[in-house]
Amino acid sequence: MATVLKTFTGESAIEALKRAKEECGESAMLVTTKQIQPKTLNKKPVYEILVSVEVDEKPAPSKESIDNIKQQISAYTKGSYTKSAAQALPQADESVLLNISKAAKEISKVANVTQAQIDNVTNGEEYNKKIDDVAKQVNKLNDKISLIADMIWDDRSELRDDITIPPEFSTIYKLAKQSGMKNEHLKSIMQTTIQNMPASMKANGTAVRRYFYSLLRNMLPCRNENLDTKKQRIMMFVGPTGVGKTTTLSKLAYKFAHSGDVRYKTGIITLDTYRLGAVEQLFQYAKIMSIPILDAIELEDFKSALKSLSNCDLILVDTMGSSQYDKEKLTKLDKFLKGCGAKIDVNLVLSAGSKVEDLLEIYDNFSFLDIDTLIITKFDETKIFGNVFSLVYETSTPVSFFSIGQNVPDDIVEARSEFLVECVLEGFSKGDDDGSSR
Repeated sequence: MATVLKTFTGESAIEALKRAKEECGESAMLVTTKQIQPKTLNKKPVYEILVSVEVDEKPAPSKESIDNIKQQISAYTKGSYTKSAAQALPQADESVLLNISKAAKEISKVANVTQAQIDNVTNGEEYNKKIDDVAKQVNKLNDKISLIADMIWDDRSELRDDITIPPEFSTIYKLAKQSGMKNEHLKSIMQTTIQNMPASMKANGTAVRRYFYSLLRNMLPCRNENLDTKKQRIMMFVGPTGVGKTTTLSKLAYKFAHSGDVRYKTGIITLDTYRLGAVEQLFQYAKIMSIPILDAIELEDFKSALKSLSNCDLILVDTMGSSQYDKEKLTKLDKFLKGCGAKIDVNLVLSAGSKVEDLLEIYDNFSFLDIDTLIITKFDETKIFGNVFSLVYETSTPVSFFSIGQNVPDDIVEARSEFLVECVLEGFSKGDDDGSSR
């Protein structure tokens, strides 16, 4: 079989495509489309399409046919794609768009066949140049295909929250849309990006991506938890059941007590006496790490435990898991915080796998505890992180740590806005567990 290129015209891209299929059958694959005559009061619009068709093998193509192929490809790759032409494309059968990339491969086959005939002609060097030109033009088709895919967005603004997205921004918009962030946040961010980005950068897809990443990073507050050895620090971990508070505390206990350039004298207090298994596990971790640990049931027990660990640089306080609707447990936590006589940093621990609506509701119900920072866990159990972005963006509460796996003590990293933005737009893989920019 060999591949040839044919052109067809019609008052719309669909009509031209129908003519191509009537003459060439279902094997006709669309290469590109353009409008060659605009619609006026006296004239109807004319669209021209280029399709590739497989036909029975024929003798090796002549030099003239090679020139003709090259001229056709050159004419279409250099042609301008008008808005009206782009508007016609979304109406086409979906399979047509899927066949575009196949068409490019078929054109490459043409070049390979003619290359095999070069040794049989006198002017082989000239033929080589022509084949090279054809190959270069075929490579340019990929860029044109991407342009077509971007331009068909012009007819679909109703699906994008009434945001007018220029073609150059469509790729980054799709990534953000798929991330799961709240629609109102996405709309606000895209409008800010489009309005404030320098005009000289808007036509460059790479520049658009870089600017968008930078904008998102600046919207995500993170807090560095470097400790001052001259002043004791108390960190309490609160949050709903099952988000990994105890595991996260164990990881941080090791991090501060046994890793890094500075080793901090660390102690643990657990208020979670309801889950015997979790308490036993925490006591076992503390024993392995040679860290003192005390339990407390009532406020007086808590005050006594804080006094016993007064020589520690850092005290980590584990709490019982509490539903955001369990007012009794939340009120008891508030009583511990306000009645202990010490300044305590409250860290709300949340799972990255929760829906954004649930994250915001949990935050609202725990907010009366005066949350200082967020700790996000279970990065390894989800592929969607726009919910985390929306939580931080809406609450303006800084993030201190990300728990990226179940391994104690390794799977914990300091929160960095660069890391979270890349997770939002590109997803998370365990290979990025150092939290550095990819």
